[in-house]
Amino acid sequence: MPKITTADIKNGTTILIDGNIYNIIEFLHVKPGKGGAFVRTKLKGVVTGKVLDKTFRSGETLETVRVERHPYQYLYRDDDMFHFMHQETYEQLMIPAEKINGAEFMKEGSIITVVINTDDNNNVLFTEIPDHVELEITKTDPGIRGDTAQGGSKPATLETGGVINVPLFLNEGDVVKVDTRTSSYIERVKTS
Repeated sequence: MPKITTADIKNGTTILIDGNIYNIIEFLHVKPGKGGAFVRTKLKGVVTGKVLDKTFRSGETLETVRVERHPYQYLYRDDDMFHFMHQETYEQLMIPAEKINGAEFMKEGSIITVVINTDDNNNVLFTEIPDHVELEITKTDPGIRGDTAQGGSKPATLETGGVINVPLFLNEGDVVKVDTRTSSYIERVKTS
């Protein structure tokens, strides 16, 4: 793997520390009056999403990792494997369920981003689905006249099998916008 020194650090650089891959989101070169210079960084785990503060001595070498993001179309699920097709090369890819973030909100044909470590035989690190998706409610208790948006919530099963809480006035067949980061209802989508 290629190596860089602390002088080459930039925001967005991907590095390997103790077998974990991190993205540098902030850095600051510090030259105190006494002692040697150092670089204070804020790192975000590529796989875990965990944020870490780490300080490096000036001139210290770091291992870099080349990470690429590619658009893939979700085709279907086969037990614990998800099947995808690259949007430009039409190459098909199978990814195990544990590397899929937000699988309960993916419907066939949707476009997701696959994050690949190109230094490790194009090993798939994880996937990213869009922050907001529109899905149809397939199962929920019927809404009653007079129920309002502020009146409480009830569980609803979506067309992909995911379950979220929705306002009482929504019914089966309604299309809702869902925030996939928090698994929460945003709004009802008007259909024509």
